[in-house]
Amino acid sequence: MLREVCAAHTHKMAVAITRSTEDNGKTSETPGLGSAGIAGLEGAGTAGLGMQDHRAVLSVSPQKWLTEGDPVTLICEVNGSSTGWTFSWFTETADYRDFFQLLSDSSRGAGGKYTVSSADLNHTGVYVCRAEKGKPAYKTGYSNRQLLWITGVSPPVSLIISPSRTQHFTSDSLSLSCEDQSNSDGWTVRRYTDSGRLEDCSSFLQGSQTGSTCTIRYTVPSDTGVYWCQSESGENYHPVNITVHFGVILESPVHPVTEGDNLTLRCLYQHTTLSNLSADFYKDGSLIQNQTTEMIIPTVSKSHEGFYYCKHPERGESPKSWISVRDSQISVLHILSSALAACPYLIVTVVLIYKCFRMRRKTPE
Repeated sequence: MLREVCAAHTHKMAVAITRSTEDNGKTSETPGLGSAGIAGLEGAGTAGLGMQDHRAVLSVSPQKWLTEGDPVTLICEVNGSSTGWTFSWFTETADYRDFFQLLSDSSRGAGGKYTVSSADLNHTGVYVCRAEKGKPAYKTGYSNRQLLWITGVSPPVSLIISPSRTQHFTSDSLSLSCEDQSNSDGWTVRRYTDSGRLEDCSSFLQGSQTGSTCTIRYTVPSDTGVYWCQSESGENYHPVNITVHFGVILESPVHPVTEGDNLTLRCLYQHTTLSNLSADFYKDGSLIQNQTTEMIIPTVSKSHEGFYYCKHPERGESPKSWISVRDSQISVLHILSSALAACPYLIVTVVLIYKCFRMRRKTPE
């Protein structure tokens, strides 16, 4: 009975993913799971039995923080190798933890790699893999989870964070609001925590939702995870990574920085009257600026994307935050699309004003 209940809910997290295969030296794209149907649904408790020293490990290249249209590859290995193994690919269902939906394109081969050539919003989801070999087949257990999240070029809703940063202190109050052009209340704030919990705002330990705004009254480290807006029809938009940490945090932008803009980073300490710390700043593990209260990168470019953190010699270091850089052309297209969306209203307004003006001229004194 449980399988039927789970299957009824799996459409909410159906993820279309393409697999890159090699055929006579040529790369071909094979359709992934879509609305056509479900290849299978399995519980984590039924993971393969046998040799416990073989474990599937899932990784993501180049990173799991993506902008719509970026390429991404999921890589599954067993003991650091894919040789001799064949692989199955799954997504975690939206409503039941530890139940995984088999991708309909989960055929064997491809060297343990699945490639999405152009990431779409619907690729946001939690992925696992599993390997097997031999006859009769020995199957490994499910791999570690990897969450892919894709930020849209012009999503229909924005997740507004207050305070406006991705890292937050423990014991703080945090507000997350889903805002669209129509000020709709039909949005739910959801999250996937680092501990693997998938839940609505109302299920958070200190969370409550009013309209489309979620409030966490008292943050704790277990609030760390990815947050997004979910529509009434189950569509997911605008994921944001939130980290809750005690001590030192990095103040960085919540949303991608546009090429050509300035990027400002600050190092904050939880127990000080100073607004920020004089600290060292790092990118991808390399020191880029030392002993400064804030770091400003003028005219950012794609080369500035990476993991940033700050470090104070006595008070410690912050967690890492991924800084994403958005193409300036995409930003211009976003503005144009917003302007075009407003055009019908502008045209109607102008026509009404013109008609009123003509009526007043025709009305006798």
